[in-house]
Amino acid sequence: MTAERQRTGIGRLLISCPDRPGIVAAVSRFLFEQGANIVHSDQHSTDPEGGRFFMRVEFALAGLAQRLPELERRFAPVARRFGMEWRFSDAERVKRLAVFVSKAEHCLLELLWRVRSGDLRAEIALVISNHPLLRETVECWGNGIPYHVVPVTPETKAEAERRQMELLGDDIDLIVLARYMQILSPAFVSRYRNRIINIHHSFLPAFAGPNPYEQAFARGVKLIGATAHYVTEELDAGPIIEQDVARVTHRDSVEDLRRIGRQIERAVLARAVAWHVEDRILLNGNKTVVFA
Repeated sequence: MTAERQRTGIGRLLISCPDRPGIVAAVSRFLFEQGANIVHSDQHSTDPEGGRFFMRVEFALAGLAQRLPELERRFAPVARRFGMEWRFSDAERVKRLAVFVSKAEHCLLELLWRVRSGDLRAEIALVISNHPLLRETVECWGNGIPYHVVPVTPETKAEAERRQMELLGDDIDLIVLARYMQILSPAFVSRYRNRIINIHHSFLPAFAGPNPYEQAFARGVKLIGATAHYVTEELDAGPIIEQDVARVTHRDSVEDLRRIGRQIERAVLARAVAWHVEDRILLNGNKTVVFA
């Protein structure tokens, strides 16, 4: 066996299933029998009496990359016994991101900086925009990341999405809507289900839709926020991943709210993207379990 095959890698196993006794024991026993060493484990039960159980396990195993298909085959009977939804992943594989933007640059810049600094372990494979405005930003910060302009109008929306899907190809792990100000069609969302994260410049479910800062100002709110969520067919109603807020006062104008909000948006989106690429998020209906 080659040295590469012997090299120990870090794998992850994510599980969601009906709660019942014996799940943790079965998973631990399985990994032990495969020669794996558990290095981290998180679990959560919505209700021990008939609820749902969630688990994230990180483990070390020699030759992991080559052994993943074998692990999946051997684990399948365990999963069937407990009615699990599950998946293995190789923690060392760098996930590929596609970033969609319009005219605002702050969320894009945050992602570019975090990838460049190593704080976000991912690759931005391409940037797609409906405007040419941020091309120079990507050329300056992106180290050769392709920037594609795909204009969108009500009349050309279907053709624009076909072009976007051509650009995305089949090897994109996550689409990040970094203040992309277009509504995606149900067909597009369905193709990339649970692989599109949006940042909404409001503390959802308050002030959904366009112009949330104007709505917040009109209501005289004392807290503004931002919400990162998975995209579903219903506008701004997908499973929430992360949120944060900042305090404001009667002295703040709409532009002040936008300025303060930009700082919240960029941090909230970056955290949500990091948790996704680190396999820390499990879906529970229209909610999430985040092992952050």
